[in-house]
Amino acid sequence: MSTIIEPTVLKGGEFIIKDSTFDQTFIPEDLNEEQLMVKQMCKDFLNQDIEPNRQKIELKQDNITVTLLEKMGELGLLGSHMPTIYGGMEMDTNTNTVISETFGPSGSFSTPFAAHTGIGMLPILYFGTEAQKQYYLPKLITGELKAAYCLTEPGSGSDALAAKTRADLTSDGKNYLLNGQKMWISNAGFADIFIVFAKIDGNKFTGFIVERNSDGLTLGAEEDKLGIRGSSTRQVFFENTPVPVENILGEIGKGHLIAFNALNIGRFKLGVMCMGGSKGSINMSVKYANERFQFGQPIASFGAIQYKLAEQAIRTFALESTCYRVSNLMQDKKQEMSDKGLDFGQAQLEAAEEYAIECSIIKILGSEVVDYVVDENVQIHGGIGFSEEYAAARAYRDARINRIFEGTNEINRMLMVDMLLKRAMKGELDIVTPAWAVQKELASMPSFDTPTGDYAAEKQALKEYKKLVLMVAGGAAKMQMDGKLNLKEEQEILMNVADMMLEVYNCESLLLRVEKLKDHPNKKVSQELYEAILKTYFHDANQKMSKFSTDALSSFAEGDLLKTFLMGVKRFTKYPPVNIKQTRRQIAAALIAANEYCF
Repeated sequence: MSTIIEPTVLKGGEFIIKDSTFDQTFIPEDLNEEQLMVKQMCKDFLNQDIEPNRQKIELKQDNITVTLLEKMGELGLLGSHMPTIYGGMEMDTNTNTVISETFGPSGSFSTPFAAHTGIGMLPILYFGTEAQKQYYLPKLITGELKAAYCLTEPGSGSDALAAKTRADLTSDGKNYLLNGQKMWISNAGFADIFIVFAKIDGNKFTGFIVERNSDGLTLGAEEDKLGIRGSSTRQVFFENTPVPVENILGEIGKGHLIAFNALNIGRFKLGVMCMGGSKGSINMSVKYANERFQFGQPIASFGAIQYKLAEQAIRTFALESTCYRVSNLMQDKKQEMSDKGLDFGQAQLEAAEEYAIECSIIKILGSEVVDYVVDENVQIHGGIGFSEEYAAARAYRDARINRIFEGTNEINRMLMVDMLLKRAMKGELDIVTPAWAVQKELASMPSFDTPTGDYAAEKQALKEYKKLVLMVAGGAAKMQMDGKLNLKEEQEILMNVADMMLEVYNCESLLLRVEKLKDHPNKKVSQELYEAILKTYFHDANQKMSKFSTDALSSFAEGDLLKTFLMGVKRFTKYPPVNIKQTRRQIAAALIAANEYCF
């Protein structure tokens, strides 16, 4: 009698040293009927309530954003990720991912929605007392109260712990008096409560729930921003603002846990919304390319335009594959934690913390893909794309903030590598053993066998890319152990390694999705088209992996060591050439025929 071994779900960051299989991987085509119904409800709200009010939202007229948030509360969309005991819908992670994706194209409105439901509500769910949860969460879920998150100060952006806002206990011990200034606060203009971070006694970084009507709380003028103009962004000032001791959020001196853990989910949702926004901009690109005639034919017939359309779709499809893969990993982890007895909020928190590396990956990929897509959308539109009369200009402006929100992409890149190394040092991930195996392989004769089977070239390339990451990261770590390098001072190398990790994860997610789609009942286009996306993406990834690794190695190795490493680069980047002109034309033809994003 044979023993069935259940597939092991990979831990956060473990993708570098272990492989996944497609049957373990969730893809958007796996969404069930209930999840698709939620998606349709969100689409209806987008088309019927948000789209007709675009101009009002942009100009902040008629209190429209507040009205729309309250209507979303009535539909249960503000509490889809909240426990039922507080009035939430308690939907699974994948359903909430669907909601975030669908509202991605909502432009300025996506910011107040995300700020309220994410960094505004989650700190209370994760770290609030039961009394705080019972008092605030039901009202936040219905939209009766709106939330904002106050972390950044004029002198502390990425370095959040350098905040200078103080909280001093009054002599009667009943209140803390807050004094300080916060800036770039989304939702500040209409928020009823503020999650505020201040230092008790000047050094204990602590979270507080501060109500809008508190004495000494004032707001600056609305910021005149490049994009997301429809969102409220103001400075918030505190002058001897009393906050009851009952409104301390979490433990005194542990505010950093609130700040950083809330950002994990925030990063994930941001990337997902960027993915949805990319799809919206692709739809604009395709429709205009079909409608705009030059030289007697639609510009969609030109190879240069087809390249742009195809590349927009390739990057977005790969990103979507990664988003839903991570979404389901967090759902599985949340379920595991729930089965162990953790409540809904704590299980959700544990899941986000486990996949913090992957959340950073989603944030970086999402913000950079949407930046590419909106830029090419303007280019396809030509001169009118530069006009504020057309949606392409607004999408271009709105997208730029995403690389800064929720920790800059540079910070997130360095966090990825830092978290990976810390988990290795703690023994949570065994990176040393496979890294040594790669070093030994470099000293051996390479194999000249040609891989066989479905997607053999891609599977082999992916294995080699992972070896390349281990070779570069292991080489840099060895130099540090020998006292020849201090990685804390080598941000360029860390970012090179992060870029390699990004490509590996995206390649793997895309491969797993295409492999699963082969026999999937819900595929939208032919398998040949999915494979065209796969091959084109791997062709480009191969070049990127070569560049990123060479740049990093040349930064810390020299002489014979560098020569050995560079031979490794050639050894591990051997993906066969692809006629990417033809594959891109195939992809573009499908988009043009459908007149929208169709994958």
